[in-house]
Amino acid sequence: MFARNLIRRQVGLVAKQHQHQQLFHKSAVNKLTIPFLSTLPQNAGGVKGDVNSNLTPPKSDKMHGGIHWDFEKILSIGLVPLCGASLASGGDISGVADTLLSGILLAHVWVGFQSCIIDYIPARVYGKNHNYAMYLLSLGSLVSVYGIYELETKENGLIGVVKKLWGTPGQDSEIKEEKK
Repeated sequence: MFARNLIRRQVGLVAKQHQHQQLFHKSAVNKLTIPFLSTLPQNAGGVKGDVNSNLTPPKSDKMHGGIHWDFEKILSIGLVPLCGASLASGGDISGVADTLLSGILLAHVWVGFQSCIIDYIPARVYGKNHNYAMYLLSLGSLVSVYGIYELETKENGLIGVVKKLWGTPGQDSEIKEEKK
């Protein structure tokens, strides 16, 4: 009699624990998705079929893996001498170097945002919303290329704009008087 009651209690505790795990799992899934984006239905644990048939070798793609990583690192390393040269010269660098700095900085930012979209808005979960995010990134980058063109032709380049933003208000008029 005592053993039966003990077994019933243990079975009841296990059932309650299982219910709590299911509730936590549902709430965790809801909190880990972006609330305003629609999601695709997911299989339990992300497994399709049985456990052994889930592995399919990925298609080889040159932009995934080594070449993509090398491109990111080359962009990052390329920014170091360009930023260093502009700081060392006090902001007086050539138009070509300024345009190169702006272009590499834009490419570096594009690669970074692309990685964020791939990581946090995966096509497997968000479907076509992933594609929309990539299209918006490309559109924003094209608008930024036009902005770089405007900076280089109408302003004094990216470095000139940064100098204006960081300078004191009266400093700009003093520089103009010195050049006269």
